[in-house]
Amino acid sequence: MAEEKEEKNKENPEQEEDEEIQGIVRIVGRDLNGSIPLQSGLTNLKGIAPSMARAIVITADMDPERKIGSMTDEEVDKLEEVLKNPIENGIPEWMVNRRKDYKSGENLHLLGGDIEMTRREDINREKDIESRRGIRHRRGLPVRGQRTKSTGRKGMTVGVEREKLKEKQAESGEEEEE
Repeated sequence: MAEEKEEKNKENPEQEEDEEIQGIVRIVGRDLNGSIPLQSGLTNLKGIAPSMARAIVITADMDPERKIGSMTDEEVDKLEEVLKNPIENGIPEWMVNRRKDYKSGENLHLLGGDIEMTRREDINREKDIESRRGIRHRRGLPVRGQRTKSTGRKGMTVGVEREKLKEKQAESGEEEEE
């Protein structure tokens, strides 16, 4: 790969110097650093893992090592189109992060705040229908079958701490009476 880059530089040594690199590029509502390569820069978007970033770059016919800041507005628009509709642009259905959506039944790929909002809605729906998972969520217990006999005690009051709290409450109660 290094040899290929050297050959490209020999052919067009002025090309990299002439390209203007923008400091910040806005893609799908998020500012990305323009000095990092496209493939690794896409992983800074919530909902895009390294394998999905590679698939998006290949689908959009772009160089994965190209700097984000050197992209034109048309290329940014093309990349956003692939990000928003990955299945329609040739990315396999098994790569999306929301398969068989509860409401629509479609395979979707969520980005950014939509992931958190959808996750919250799913948990609240399970709480409302009082499924086993919803009840475990409501009680703050592990949901996926983990053992609870000896683990998961974080946040519970320990006996020694409880005694100290009782002593402090007793002392504060005496001070208030006086």
